[in-house]
Amino acid sequence: MNCPRVVISAPQGRSGKTTVSMGLVAALADRGLVVQPFKKGPDYIDPSWLTGAARRPCRNLDLFIMGEGGALSAFRAGVAGASIAVIEGAMGLYDGLDLDGSGSTAQLARLLKAPVLLVVDAHRMTRSVAAMVRGYQQFEPGVEVAGVILNNVARSRHEGMLVAAIERYCGIPVVGVVPRSDSLSIPDRHLGLVPRGEDPRLAPVVECVLRAAREHLDLERIIEIARSAPPIADDANAPRRTSGHRARLAVFMDRVFTFYYPENLEALQRAGASLTFVDSLADEALPDVDALYIGGGFPEIFMDQLEANSSLRGDIRRRIERGMPVYAECAGLIYLSERVRWGERVREMVGALPCEVEMTSRPQGHGYAVAEVVGDNPLFPRGTVLRGHEFHNTRVSSLDRRKAGFAYRLARGAGIDDQHRDGLVVGNVLASYTHLHAVGSPVWAEGVVEMARRGL
Repeated sequence: MNCPRVVISAPQGRSGKTTVSMGLVAALADRGLVVQPFKKGPDYIDPSWLTGAARRPCRNLDLFIMGEGGALSAFRAGVAGASIAVIEGAMGLYDGLDLDGSGSTAQLARLLKAPVLLVVDAHRMTRSVAAMVRGYQQFEPGVEVAGVILNNVARSRHEGMLVAAIERYCGIPVVGVVPRSDSLSIPDRHLGLVPRGEDPRLAPVVECVLRAAREHLDLERIIEIARSAPPIADDANAPRRTSGHRARLAVFMDRVFTFYYPENLEALQRAGASLTFVDSLADEALPDVDALYIGGGFPEIFMDQLEANSSLRGDIRRRIERGMPVYAECAGLIYLSERVRWGERVREMVGALPCEVEMTSRPQGHGYAVAEVVGDNPLFPRGTVLRGHEFHNTRVSSLDRRKAGFAYRLARGAGIDDQHRDGLVVGNVLASYTHLHAVGSPVWAEGVVEMARRGL
């Protein structure tokens, strides 16, 4: 497998990686290349923008959740049919889980044998940029910082000094100079950027960054750098489709519920699921299905509209009472609760879980999670260990523990209560704050499909 590839990283977060990555992906796709974007880490929001830029689903690569073998397999599968791969890093290039940099963008770049383009926020900096870049070149053996993209450059004189310093002291090219501009920003809020699919009015952002990339990035030089990446051995353990009776699975997919890994949907289909997508705001009832999967998103932003669709909420509650299996993550947990509170606003939700959910001003869980399955549930056997992540500004309150159990105890992560338990179980419903990825939890997809087939 010899797909050209390049990693976009930076000395630190908020340097402009996402904007540069999105512009580069859009510009390469505009030239007729089949671009496969990846995002390092478990994030859902940046991938939504990269998907729009590439017109091809962005995929995640996460060393903590997937391990090196899983991440490499996910990369090989993802680049099938692609002309070039662009991998957006996370945080700073060498930032990881510990002092050894475990799980860092640098570790991922070494694993993929991919050259790195360093995005440097050059605001209030001139010659010192060379010291910074040279330090990043030399900090860890095996990491090839092959070029620099300067961001937030003030004027032509500023640009000249920056470029001359890097070329003189670092010996690598500057392959892009992006001027300071308020138009090249994506709106954000309490948990990061606004997902691309949530508001149609944000669509012009992709066109704006595409124009900037055409004008300010040296695309030919970047393609040349990407082509310098050496081959990677093919995957002898590619996933195969499971035979057997197909299960019918409804999946919420709309402006509210947008957090789904492409690999999760593909893994469900390989395991035998037939997927039917449901709009939580417009559809009045579920189709004829065996089970329901509700992923993540921002239901608090749409709490009025979700409450207004009482027909769908009532249909889901009745089907759950009759035994329909449901797997829900984070936003799905919120939607299945009795009601959601945000300040003085209170809105009714499905009512399948005996609890309320409150919006808070600070994150209640943000980072990786390691969950051991300790309680009975419709999906996983006891003793299973799962790796995932949580990302929420809500907390569960008024939980009636006589009516709900817990599936998980978290060795890492916050979970639902002060004992770090997660995974509410009510009948055939499993709803958790922990998000899982099919590559890191290969038992998940087959478990969901088997749960649906059993018709519990």
